[in-house]
Amino acid sequence: MQLILISGMSGSGKSVALKVLEDAGYYCVDNLPASLLPATTELLQCQGVVQVAVAVDARAGAGLSELPLTISQLKGSGMDVRLVFLDANTDTLTRRFSETRRRHPLADGKLTITECIERERDLLASIAELGVRFDTSELSANALRAWVKEFLGVDRSRMTLVFQSFGFKRGIPLDADMVFDIRCLPNPHYDLALRELTGKDAGVVAFLEREPQVLRMAADIRKFVEDWLPCFANDNRSYLTVAIGCTGGRHRSVYLVEGLARYFKTMAQVLVRHRELV
Repeated sequence: MQLILISGMSGSGKSVALKVLEDAGYYCVDNLPASLLPATTELLQCQGVVQVAVAVDARAGAGLSELPLTISQLKGSGMDVRLVFLDANTDTLTRRFSETRRRHPLADGKLTITECIERERDLLASIAELGVRFDTSELSANALRAWVKEFLGVDRSRMTLVFQSFGFKRGIPLDADMVFDIRCLPNPHYDLALRELTGKDAGVVAFLEREPQVLRMAADIRKFVEDWLPCFANDNRSYLTVAIGCTGGRHRSVYLVEGLARYFKTMAQVLVRHRELV
């Protein structure tokens, strides 16, 4: 059986992710207490179900503390278990609750929405480290759907190297393992002929490749990641996310991410994400 656990912050998009899995043919269960996972999966196996997705989050209360041990036991039984943790910054979550007028699951009439969010973040801190983390702060629902589908397609036997471009003006991705700041490089944004293009376009590529600083930065980042990739792989990491940031996330960071992805595709399973282009 393949079991995908969806966890994360309320308002981060768990229902969207669960719907993607349901559409992909997974038997989906929302808000299942961690203590019931072994019995539920055993029952479904007996019924011939081989793909299951379960949402487990702060609504489970004290039962969350059992989740790490439960996951370990399920993996020990031979089950393919993966956990996706969806996160978003506090400002984004606050805005989403305000726009939808939903009540936060931890609301008790005494805590503000911000206090509820921070309390939930503390409750889920240990869970976030158990799987792959997606930062949905700046993602549309369609982009999240695409990322979840991408996650389903990866080969678990190989390490997945994710290269992500982003703009600092919209914040650093919460799911990044390595972050490189390339705002010091020459910026195509100030060339009016290039401003509306992206780092994928020939004009921007030509502009950047004329700059020795850009080529040196690309080589330095490439060497750093290449040197340390075996160490992360030996640590049983299935995912490593390398985030490259410039000011707007549309030119320099996109160009470097595309180049890094081409270079590393023979060494690892590579995924590319351009946060500001979705």
